[in-house]
Amino acid sequence: MNRRPTSAPGARGALSTHSVFGAPCWVSLTSRDLEATQEFYGAVLGWKWLRGTLGDHFRTALVGGVPVAGIAAVASMWQMAVAWTPYFAVPSADEAASRARERGGTVAVGPISLPPGRAALLADRDGATFGIWEGELIGNWEAWRQAAPAFIRLHTRDAFDSAIFYGEILDWATDRPGACEVHYESGEVWLRNRGDVVARIESGALEAAPDPTIRPHWQVHFAVADVAACARAAEKHGGSVLLENADEAVLRDPDGAQFTVTSRRER
Repeated sequence: MNRRPTSAPGARGALSTHSVFGAPCWVSLTSRDLEATQEFYGAVLGWKWLRGTLGDHFRTALVGGVPVAGIAAVASMWQMAVAWTPYFAVPSADEAASRARERGGTVAVGPISLPPGRAALLADRDGATFGIWEGELIGNWEAWRQAAPAFIRLHTRDAFDSAIFYGEILDWATDRPGACEVHYESGEVWLRNRGDVVARIESGALEAAPDPTIRPHWQVHFAVADVAACARAAEKHGGSVLLENADEAVLRDPDGAQFTVTSRRER
C-alpha cells in the first residue's frame, strides 16, 4: 500500500471516508522492480509517475495529472505477493478490521497510520486480498472516478456469501445515507456507487486450484481507449495476454501481476 496525494487537511471540497464509504477508493500494486514496473505500465496504459512520500520504493501513477494508482516495489522486501489490490473507503479502519476478523477474515497488515489516514491489508474468508482506507480521499474525487479503474471484480467461491461478508464489513446496502447499492444481475452481484457500477462479484473460483488465476482474487479493470493496442504493448514490453476480445483483455505484467483492460465504452 502507498500513501496517495490528497488535498491538504481541511481543504475546501475535500472528501473523507465518513461521507464516501464502502466503495473502492484506490488501487495499489506490489512489485519487485520499480523501474521495470514504471516502464511497463507507462507503455501499456500511458501512465506518468510521481515520487511517493514514503520513500524511493513508492510511486503514484498519473493520468492527465490525476493520481489513479499506487506502486510499491516491496514484494521481495516484505515477502508479499506481486498483485493488484483494491482499497475500500471505511469510516473506521479499526472497526472494519475487527468486523473482518469476527467474520472469518484475516488482517495481514495494520491498521497503521499513514497520514492523513489509516490503512490495513486484509483477506476475506476465501483468501482474496483487499485493503481498507480511513481518512481523506484523493483530491478531486470525481476526477479520480473518471480516470481510475472502470470497476473491480471479485472471482470467488460463492458470490452471495462473499457479498454478505463484504456488506457487513463495509456497510453495503444499509439505510445510511451514501451507502453503496447491491444488485443481483446476470448471475453476479453488482455494487453501485452514485449510479456507477464500481465492483462485481462472481462465483466459480476454486480455493485450492493450482493456478492462482482460478483462486479467489480481486481483478482490477482499467478503462482504456484501445484494448488491442494495450494488449500489443503488453506483449512488446515483456508481459503476456491471457485472454482477449474486442472489448476486454486480461493481461499479466512481467512481474506476474494480473489485470484487465476494458473498453471505455463498456464503463
